[in-house]
Amino acid sequence: MQEFDDGDDDLSASTETQILKLRPPQRTPTEIAAGEAQIVQNIKDVRYIVREYPAEVVVRKYLVGKDSDRNEIYVPDYQRDLIWPQKNQSRFIESMLIGIPIPFLFVADISEKEDPDSSGRLEIVDGVQRIRTLVEFMSGQLVLSDLERLKSLNGFTFFDLHPSRQRRFKRSTLRLIELTETVTEDVRRDMFDRINSGSVGLEAVEVRRGVEGGPFVELTTELAKDPLLHQLAPISDAQRKRFEYEELITRFFAFSDRYQEFGTGPEGKVVKDFLLTYVRDKNAEISKNSSVTTNMTNEWKNMLAFVAKNFPNGFIKTGRGRRVPRVRFEAISVGTNLALRDGGQIESNNIANWMESDEFKKWTTSDSSNNRTNLHGRIDFVKNMLLGNDDAA
Repeated sequence: MQEFDDGDDDLSASTETQILKLRPPQRTPTEIAAGEAQIVQNIKDVRYIVREYPAEVVVRKYLVGKDSDRNEIYVPDYQRDLIWPQKNQSRFIESMLIGIPIPFLFVADISEKEDPDSSGRLEIVDGVQRIRTLVEFMSGQLVLSDLERLKSLNGFTFFDLHPSRQRRFKRSTLRLIELTETVTEDVRRDMFDRINSGSVGLEAVEVRRGVEGGPFVELTTELAKDPLLHQLAPISDAQRKRFEYEELITRFFAFSDRYQEFGTGPEGKVVKDFLLTYVRDKNAEISKNSSVTTNMTNEWKNMLAFVAKNFPNGFIKTGRGRRVPRVRFEAISVGTNLALRDGGQIESNNIANWMESDEFKKWTTSDSSNNRTNLHGRIDFVKNMLLGNDDAA
């Protein structure tokens, strides 16, 4: 029998030769071998099972036992609260109703060794927003709005749909990639980081909490509950859900300790990278010596007490909106803390005057945010005014 040859091998070989001629190896065999060895060393053994569940089952697995933290599908502490606005939630439901494929949800089976109390439960690695939106909708709490393809459903809840459509929606399936119990927490956190890094919808603090969970992050979570902080720096519920207080606290400690180093290290002038390095280092430090948190807590509380006593409006920018800009919070909190650390005589009588000065306003406008000179300027200005170093300001 005559063998058919379509010539693909010759074409492939020819193309490969051309590519190699255009781009010959730029590394030595030793360097190439070292690179390959590092890839092999870091390959994760991520074993998984692909499952499909009806929406009704996913919602039930999430809700049953939720109040006692025994629900089968649950949100880990490093993930965020539901923050999709109503429009985004409605758009997701519209996609399901018209049959647009939904991306995979990632969940992880918790092993007995890792957490005996949670063994067999499924931790959500990626998909919190979608699952919670389903819960909101199927419980009748979500009112659909801003729909583009199904405009006649604007204003509908789940129970306003035709009964047959409700039944079909409950049966619509979601695809889950279930990581097996052999996948460790550090791998899950790494996946969370890689799935969400660069996402417009995910704040840097949220990614940081997911990637670098540890004793420092736990400390910021605890300090964020302080009623005095809430009084001095009132923020919206939406900001709270996105861990704005935790972000402010992280900046307080990082800049109190390292503001002079900002812009000089490998992170450059990227604040989120600077903070990530600090959080990582602080987690390691506290893990070795837990008493560090006592000193940190005392500094934080002393700073808040001083601000409450001496700054007329706390961290609030007076005028329209009464906001708490990060640059203003950094200037007051870190500048105050550094002045208290100095141990010198504090000049508190004229705070109200210099806070209304053009100089202070210049340093604490949004235009002066992530710039090394401006960061130093606003912190040093407050510190020096409190210490009576007018010339240095």
